[in-house]
Amino acid sequence: MNNLAIATADAPAAIGPYSQAIRAEGASINVSGQLPIDPATGVFAGDDIQSQTRQSLANIRAILAEAGATMADVVETTVLLTDIAEFGAMNEVYAEFFEAPYPARAAFQVAALPKGAKVEIKAVARV
Repeated sequence: MNNLAIATADAPAAIGPYSQAIRAEGASINVSGQLPIDPATGVFAGDDIQSQTRQSLANIRAILAEAGATMADVVETTVLLTDIAEFGAMNEVYAEFFEAPYPARAAFQVAALPKGAKVEIKAVARV
């Protein structure tokens, strides 16, 4: 995919592995929010935010592969966290899964997630 990062000095610069905006062409793949469930075991990949983020993103990567896409095709993500104080640790793992141009992103603290997860991540890809 030929994603084009959009950046302007007239808005705040990205403070992590994401772009202010992405111009994308092609068909859209909308990946539902992924909990950190290991498909081999049916349970969370771990109790900490790093292992849970890694598993949520691995689940997204697997779904995209089934659709004939890769993480490089992701143009937008939404990250839901039960504790925004864990944003930095989540962000470090998140950066392992993406390269520039980074997808556009929003991150929110929520009161709770299904099954007591610490993170849930959804994605939109274009192919």
